[in-house]
Amino acid sequence: MMDRTAEFQEARPRLQRLAYRMLGSVAEAEDVVQDAWMRWSRAPDDVRAPAAWLLQATARLALDRLKSARARRETYVGPWLPEPLIEPFTVDPVERAEDVSVAFLLALERLSPLERAVFLLHEVFDQDYAEVAAALGRSEAACRQLAARARDHLRDARPRFTVPQEQASRLVTAFMRAVRSDDPQALASMLAEDAVLVSDGGGKRPAALRPLVGREDVLKLLAGVAHRWALPPPEELRLAWINGLPGAVFDTSDGVQTIAFEPDETGRLAAIYIVRNPDKLAHLPAAAGA
Repeated sequence: MMDRTAEFQEARPRLQRLAYRMLGSVAEAEDVVQDAWMRWSRAPDDVRAPAAWLLQATARLALDRLKSARARRETYVGPWLPEPLIEPFTVDPVERAEDVSVAFLLALERLSPLERAVFLLHEVFDQDYAEVAAALGRSEAACRQLAARARDHLRDARPRFTVPQEQASRLVTAFMRAVRSDDPQALASMLAEDAVLVSDGGGKRPAALRPLVGREDVLKLLAGVAHRWALPPPEELRLAWINGLPGAVFDTSDGVQTIAFEPDETGRLAAIYIVRNPDKLAHLPAAAGA
């Protein structure tokens, strides 16, 4: 007789990764995985492939949640970013940047829920089309078409450049030091000409209500931001991999926030992602002293 708890615990990290990629929310992913456990606890004893069963159940549960999540995002205030996925900076990230980067998750948002589910199950979690079709109640042919459409949409969404840990540390620290000292020349030298900055306050905390595109627009936003947010000195930052990208968690005058950086092939910053919405940061401890 199988050990249900052991089977579930072994599968749990993969289930969490699937649910997070589907929903872009750490908290909702945890809820989905817990719901999957409840279903698993009532499953028949003759399940032949527990890991596949759990993965498919998680996909179906996430699909159900995604319908209401998409409706909420239609009324979201300002740009929407996924809840930051934090990993310690002292180790190589477990999550591959190409599969959890902010740009990739935002591209997933533009897919239909079924396209997203098929793509993730087949391309990221290695389920064959027969398993995907059984999980989602679609034909194999339909799943192949959904996967092909998703691949077309996502072809350029994954980051092409990775940053070694030492270089990532220098990049984050140098940027935050330049922001804190209000040094526009240093900041300009670090930004790509077509750099993008996206800040997510969700209407709960001050943030730009549109993505800022171009070095000059980004510099205008960053001017004086250290004073407005009471940024800490660089040595008080908690460096971290955020969605597989170099970044930091830190305290400001109105609470904890995260910042993540996506460099281009020259080492300049192509994109900056700032999450300030407190609802998306509730799973994070205060950075001070961390």
